[in-house]
Amino acid sequence: MALDTLEVLFSGFQNEAILRSELRRLFRWLKDRGVTAIVTGERGETSLTRYGLEEYVADCVIFLDNRMEEQIATRRLRIIKYRGSKHGTNEYPFMIEEDGISVLPITSLSLEHEASTERISTGIQRLDTMLGGKGYYRGSTILISGTAGTGKTSFAAQFCKAACERGERCLYFAFEESPGQIIRNMRSVGIDLQPYLDSGLMEIHASRPMAYGLEMHLITMRKLLDIFKPDIVVIDPMSNLTNVGTQGDVRLMLTRLIDHLKLKNITTICTSLVEHENTGGINAEGISSIMDTWINLRFFENSNERNRGISVIKSRGMGHSNQIREYLLTDHGIEIKNVYLGPSGNLLMGSSRAVQEAEEISEVVAQKQEADRKKRELENKLKSLDAQISILSSEFEMQKEELDKLSSEDELRNKALANSRNKIAHMRKADKS
Repeated sequence: MALDTLEVLFSGFQNEAILRSELRRLFRWLKDRGVTAIVTGERGETSLTRYGLEEYVADCVIFLDNRMEEQIATRRLRIIKYRGSKHGTNEYPFMIEEDGISVLPITSLSLEHEASTERISTGIQRLDTMLGGKGYYRGSTILISGTAGTGKTSFAAQFCKAACERGERCLYFAFEESPGQIIRNMRSVGIDLQPYLDSGLMEIHASRPMAYGLEMHLITMRKLLDIFKPDIVVIDPMSNLTNVGTQGDVRLMLTRLIDHLKLKNITTICTSLVEHENTGGINAEGISSIMDTWINLRFFENSNERNRGISVIKSRGMGHSNQIREYLLTDHGIEIKNVYLGPSGNLLMGSSRAVQEAEEISEVVAQKQEADRKKRELENKLKSLDAQISILSSEFEMQKEELDKLSSEDELRNKALANSRNKIAHMRKADKS
């Protein structure tokens, strides 16, 4: 049985004592007959209920509140008591929609999620290399922070594209740009998301942070997660939620959301806008501590130009690069450059890097030309020496032939002389000696 409301039912009673007696008799009558009754009542000025008796005679009391914060209304539910049953005592946000009432009972934080060892690519080969060569852990949460214009959305979109190419489902929560604007802007840097939206692998949910309170955002995101069942979630940018509540409220809301995503083993990318290069914005308030990987994007000013640099501040469970690398947003995607150090050991980017590279190339060319000149000089010397060797060899052979000829003539002459002596001796009948 449903009684809505007690104030209307007992509006004819002017005597408060009689009204209380009848109210007690009504509750006793319902309980004696085993009737499950839902009774609604208004809140009193100084008590939980109008008459100050209903909450004592009822077995279960549920308090509903519609609270205004920063001109934004949020409905909340709290179970005051429930006899004979264990129940939550926290406040739970709820939302009345076309398909009923949605209650989000995840206010209590938990650390019960599993830790996956599977690694998935970031979509950028050299960023994978910076993260131990294999990319992010599946089910982890990644924070990409940076000032305006550093390309946070581009990194998130590149990850979405890589996930969709693997056949995974991606849910993109946009708090700054419309879906059409995201698609157009990402296409300008070589990241075309439209095919994945058409195939149903990707969905973009865009809304203004000020549209409703943090709890309503939480409920909406939870509902979309249950409907779409994504493998990848992007929150871009989560820092815009600070316009809805305080830093502490946002931190608590995001902690609850991240716990829920980790329980479902969903890999999450959160982008965060920081106002100044040396500050962390919302990250300094503790959000970065609940992130598994933190990638920082920033500008470097040198030679009257601004260049972009990327670094991995932390990445739990893996060895990662500690270098700052230059990256470019080109018409064919994100290109991370190798680390390039100048003569003094400082990191060079942009035109300074181009000038230094040109100087080094020029120096290499000059060194090569000098080496080629010396090589030709040595080759000429070798040829000259080889010619001299040939001449000397020829002269050596001629002298050797001359020597051999003289030796042969001398031998013939001695042999002729000996023969002549033998003949003369034979003619004289001389003794042989």
